[in-house]
Amino acid sequence: MSIVVEHWSFDPFLLVVAALVVLHELGLANLARRSTTERARRRRVRSGAFYGGLALLLVTVESPIDYWAGSYFYIHMIEHILIMFFAPMLVVAGAPWIPLVHGLPVTVRRRVGRAVLLGPWARPLRAVGRFLGRGVVAVVALDVVMVVWHVPVLFDLAARSQYVHVWLMHGSFFVTGVFFWLQIIPSHPIKPKLSGVGQTVAIISTNVVMFVLAMALSIFSTHSWYAPYDHLAGVSLSPFADQQIGAAILWVCGDFWALPALIVVIKRAVEQEGDVNSLIERAFGRQRFLAPASPPEAPGA
Repeated sequence: MSIVVEHWSFDPFLLVVAALVVLHELGLANLARRSTTERARRRRVRSGAFYGGLALLLVTVESPIDYWAGSYFYIHMIEHILIMFFAPMLVVAGAPWIPLVHGLPVTVRRRVGRAVLLGPWARPLRAVGRFLGRGVVAVVALDVVMVVWHVPVLFDLAARSQYVHVWLMHGSFFVTGVFFWLQIIPSHPIKPKLSGVGQTVAIISTNVVMFVLAMALSIFSTHSWYAPYDHLAGVSLSPFADQQIGAAILWVCGDFWALPALIVVIKRAVEQEGDVNSLIERAFGRQRFLAPASPPEAPGA
């Protein structure tokens, strides 16, 4: 029980989450006054997913998960998967964008909107957003970030520096995770740019990257990669065994998010293409060369 109730932390991120919740609730209230009851109800239902994502982020970074991640590599892998995949998935499903904007006073909303959308200072920010918003780029960015941060020299740097660990490593995991899920889950008013086939490929390819990384950490290794986990006081689990467990978690947890998402995406893709054969032909780049059937002649023609 002490493992669960001890080692909780309370850092400024809690205040950020609280501010987001208040702003979102204000936005929901403002939108409800000018919307139908049904639309307001749908926003309220979606807000549960958004709040669930924020709660999962809080639990991940402020609970004993974050504390014990400093001693056990496999717990660190659990933390990474929650930040990269599950928390962003819930946030995107919650579609908080319009309520958050409408939570601001009208004058502030207009001023901030003009500054962000038209201001010269925000030009690099807009360029990065447009770049990451491209379908293929969003998928590749998540895969690259996932692999790069597990390179030993960068992983060890993050373990030594709290700033690098929280703001650069975890921040890049979450941001690229959000852009990845925006290509899979419709998040009003943002629509995925990838087709149903593209979404299927995105999920499978990302899952393959997780498998390859997991195999590199376990099957293709004979020793621990990361110096911060070597010979920690009070830790009886050997560093390499710890790494192998972490690799297994990375491998297995990939299926926890990928399989359900794949089922939904394939079902959606079949509906878009009309039938399974059309979906397969599109996936492999094949074209139909048969001429379309002629329409039936009208009676008496």
